[in-house]
Amino acid sequence: MEKRKQNGQIVSRTISFLLNRLTLIVLAVTLVLFVGGRFDLASATQPNAELEIQKLTSCYALGTDAIGRGNLQEGKNIYRDCFTQDAVLTAIFPDGATQTNYGTDSWADFVYSVFQGNGYTATQHLMGTINISVQNNQATMTSYLHATHKRSETSIDVANGTYEDQVVNRNGRWKIRNRTLKLIDFLNLSSPTTNSSAANSRTINSSATSVIPKIPRLKE
Repeated sequence: MEKRKQNGQIVSRTISFLLNRLTLIVLAVTLVLFVGGRFDLASATQPNAELEIQKLTSCYALGTDAIGRGNLQEGKNIYRDCFTQDAVLTAIFPDGATQTNYGTDSWADFVYSVFQGNGYTATQHLMGTINISVQNNQATMTSYLHATHKRSETSIDVANGTYEDQVVNRNGRWKIRNRTLKLIDFLNLSSPTTNSSAANSRTINSSATSVIPKIPRLKE
């Protein structure tokens, strides 16, 4: 009887030991799967976030070029997809002049007035060298600008600079909250007014001069 009792205790301790070990194994596996899942999610989400943020550069370029061809309302509509409602936009020109506007409609009005005031009939904004850093629901982005502004068939203004952006994720969508444009140059390029088949004639008569675009001062 005593031996049976001892055997029962041994079996009970063995079962308890095995259950404890099994519990530890299950916990370890669960932890590995959970942590691994978190890393997988992060690695899958990060590239998607950067891609969505990068699209904002094209969004802005398309909106600006809509304004460049004279369609202010289309430009405003596109801007609303790129920026938060409380967005702050600043441009710093090569001569040190600055312009800050609050809200995309105000900025669109400013851009339109600059383009119209300088007689531009079309524009083309090219974006490149995009660098993005994401931290949870916020991000920073820099991108290079090369912009062409058509004055006539023989004259264009060319601007180069860098956009510095603060981007936020609101309700599942990335949008620019703050944008600063730092222009490094603003040049007028002109070609000969008379037709010539000689390449050297075009080279001699062509010119590039630094210009200061007419910048109207609007109420913010």
